[in-house]
Amino acid sequence: MEIYHGLDEVPRDGIGTVITLGNFDGVHRGHQTVLRAVAAEAKANGLRSVAMTFDPHPRTIHQPQTPTQMITSVRQKSQLIAETGIDALFIQPYDLDFAAQTPEEFVSRYFVEGLDCRCVVVGDDVRFGHDNAGTIDTLRRLGEVYGFTTVTIDEVGRGGRFSSSRIRDQIIAGDVAEAADQLGRYHRVEGTVVHGDARGRDLGFPTANLSADGEGLIPADGVYAGWASFSGEDHPFPAAISVGTNPTFNGCDRRVEAYVLDKEFGEFDVYDRHMVLEFVARIRGQVAFTGLDALIAQMHEDIADVREVLHT
Repeated sequence: MEIYHGLDEVPRDGIGTVITLGNFDGVHRGHQTVLRAVAAEAKANGLRSVAMTFDPHPRTIHQPQTPTQMITSVRQKSQLIAETGIDALFIQPYDLDFAAQTPEEFVSRYFVEGLDCRCVVVGDDVRFGHDNAGTIDTLRRLGEVYGFTTVTIDEVGRGGRFSSSRIRDQIIAGDVAEAADQLGRYHRVEGTVVHGDARGRDLGFPTANLSADGEGLIPADGVYAGWASFSGEDHPFPAAISVGTNPTFNGCDRRVEAYVLDKEFGEFDVYDRHMVLEFVARIRGQVAFTGLDALIAQMHEDIADVREVLHT
């Protein structure tokens, strides 16, 4: 998949496009339905499929006092969109000047002149242009003017349409199992493995600590059953994933760390490797224990629960 960061990067090769646009945070099952429809429409007609998205999220610009916590980083989102078969991703820098365009200015500049659009595929709740004044009816009217068709995709979901906002709330609350159902995959947090304080190793449960600049929305504090993948390995490993501040040790920094089941420290050196953590289910919330014995006993219980969830 090609990635464009501006109209000057779009190839001028005479190949028309099928376009969709959206924030696509999380690239959930509803997004996937639309993106695959775009890819199929383009392939059937010898066109290029293009997904247009925005960075940063528009709400971060319009409501800076309450910035949106993103489910996926731009890099993660790009990888997930590529998996749907889309030919190109257009990542539009979003600022107030861009937001000030009227719907017609936006369509004329980006869809028609910039991307040689032949077809737009969107949900019927699409909004675009200044003050979100553009609607599906606007697109249809402009399509008649500029010569492109507009295709709508029915809402997709169970018990309501799939929603990035709802998935975001589920992850923040620790309900990663429900989020996985909406996403169509386990939620992922990833980054480099860094050195921690070695407390887990001293207790007999060595952990791989995620770097503070990891990608992906971090779930609520607690212990999770999940899978850990590392660069250089050919398969994921079952893991007990801990999120929190280690209150038993009066910790302050929020950390994400994974204890890989059935691996001894020393035989499995993962420092400085890239780690991907997939969250399957929450086992329990964060607890401050009165002593090490109680903590160790609970960790054994947690691991038993993780094995049950993962069937290992």
